[in-house]
Amino acid sequence: MLPQIFILSVLAFLIAKMMPGDPFTGLITPETDPNTIEALRVKAGFYDPLPVQYWNWISKAFRGDFGQSYTYKYEVTKLIGERIGNTVWLSLLTMILTYLIALPLGMIAGRYQNTWADKAIVVYTFITYSIPVFVFALVLLWLFGYTLGWFPTRGSVDSDVVAGTMSYYMNKFHHMILPAFTMAILSTTGTIQYLRTGVIDAKSQDYVRTARAKGVPENIVFNRHIFRNSILPIAAFLGYEFTGLIGGSVFIENIFSYPGMGNLFVSSITGRDYSVILALLLLFGTATLLGTLLSDIIMSIVDPRVRVQ
Repeated sequence: MLPQIFILSVLAFLIAKMMPGDPFTGLITPETDPNTIEALRVKAGFYDPLPVQYWNWISKAFRGDFGQSYTYKYEVTKLIGERIGNTVWLSLLTMILTYLIALPLGMIAGRYQNTWADKAIVVYTFITYSIPVFVFALVLLWLFGYTLGWFPTRGSVDSDVVAGTMSYYMNKFHHMILPAFTMAILSTTGTIQYLRTGVIDAKSQDYVRTARAKGVPENIVFNRHIFRNSILPIAAFLGYEFTGLIGGSVFIENIFSYPGMGNLFVSSITGRDYSVILALLLLFGTATLLGTLLSDIIMSIVDPRVRVQ
């Protein structure tokens, strides 16, 4: 992972530097003194050689110092710390909803192959796979947020709720339901397809035929034998799933005006806030690498053959 993190940091730094403009571009007006802007750029080190700029950034980053946000005039570490909790809890709720929806549908589709239920679930996966995220999110926001008024349309908590109380946490949960449900619906496609394929393949295996020949009830055959073996590919992707949701919440958080890291990432790009962009790129990439490690660990737990090898 260490060489990958190093390569990731170099790519993140170069991508940020390739962006047009800089954090001070937006300050330029007809009344602005050009010398003042140039002095700010010199002080920020934008005219130093790229290797020097990279070393100054990465040496501080590994000590937990990502500098100060040019937009918010605030330490980047504290700024991300205020947002990361919202994104993590949103991703966790999304993952729970995803598996609550996908696992039963995948089992039904695989168990009752080529029936009307299987065909309906396959059509559902085609729709959720093909529909754009922003279109689906806007439709649900309009329907459940503005038309029916069941859920809030922006923010993570109401301003008039006292922090630390039960009402506060219930209010935060209420704000998460609609964006989490939106992401969950669109995230079920892969899980359903993997599980459906695994169940169909497992039904023809020798151990399943042996269990049936011994008179084991059909429900036990599916729940204890087929499901346990079909779930292995899904378990292998569990770490990817969670870290992918953290990085993939950019669209959802912006559509629902949810104050998480995805929302902060977009606002930092539009504001050319290099220090925040670099920190988030490195954080998202490191989270993906950790997700890979987590998936390997989970796979070794659920599949004893991996531990033997």
